[in-house]
Amino acid sequence: MNSRDTQNAGARSHVETRSDGDVRIVVMAGEFDMDNVADLRTAMDPAAPGVARFVLDVAGVTFVDSTALSVMLQPALDRPVVLAGTVPRRLARLLELTGAEVAFATAASVADGTVMIVPPRQG
Repeated sequence: MNSRDTQNAGARSHVETRSDGDVRIVVMAGEFDMDNVADLRTAMDPAAPGVARFVLDVAGVTFVDSTALSVMLQPALDRPVVLAGTVPRRLARLLELTGAEVAFATAASVADGTVMIVPPRQG
């Protein structure tokens, strides 16, 4: 069963969510910062019932600040969060600088991210 919800935080960002079983797929596009993370926070709710994994399609992301990165990381404390598609260079650099890349699994596509085996995090 698939459900779809589209949200738009102004013209700078776009968040679309859908479910594939117990996987929540979150498509992110545009710029995400402290002024417009409300829709992303809703999509990435770590207390969302029935969600075993989050798959983030980040190919359309042009900017992420530390507030948005924190929102992306919250569910990773107790379930897999997969970055799907090509991770934009600026986001990859932020993940590298902060050490946050270890919190995320990566997949070539959303389809791969929904079915891949994600080993438990160490630590």
